Amino acid sequence: MACTRTLLIIAGMIGAPAAGAAELNGTWLRDDGNARVRIAPCGDNTCATNLWIGDTSKGEAAGDRLIMTLARQPDGSFSGTAYDPKRDWRYSMTIKATTGALSTHGCVLGGLLCRNVNWKAAE
Repeated sequence: MACTRTLLIIAGMIGAPAAGAAELNGTWLRDDGNARVRIAPCGDNTCATNLWIGDTSKGEAAGDRLIMTLARQPDGSFSGTAYDPKRDWRYSMTIKATTGALSTHGCVLGGLLCRNVNWKAAE
C-alpha cells in the first residue's frame, strides 16, 4: 500500500498527454520526505517513477511506476486515471500544478480510499 501511496500521491502523474504535461514533468519530493519521483512522458502517457524511497517497509521501492492518462481541465488542473502495474490497481486522479509544487488527489476502490499528497520540486 505504501508504493501505492507514493504513486497515488504523484498520483496522478502518469499518463498525461504530452501536450499538457509540461507542468508535471520533473523530479518531485513528497511532503513527508519519504519519496523522490520523476514524472516524464512514457509513450502516449505520463509516468511517475520512484527514484528513491526512504522507508520501504510498506512495499514501496525505487523503480515502481505509475502510468497516468490525464487531461487538462478548464481550471488548469489535470484529471484522469492512473495504473499501478506492480499491484494491478487503477486510480482516479486529480493533480494541481503550480510553480514548484504539485498537489495530488487519488482514489482507489471506487472512491472508498482517497489520499491527498503535496509535492515540491527537487532542487
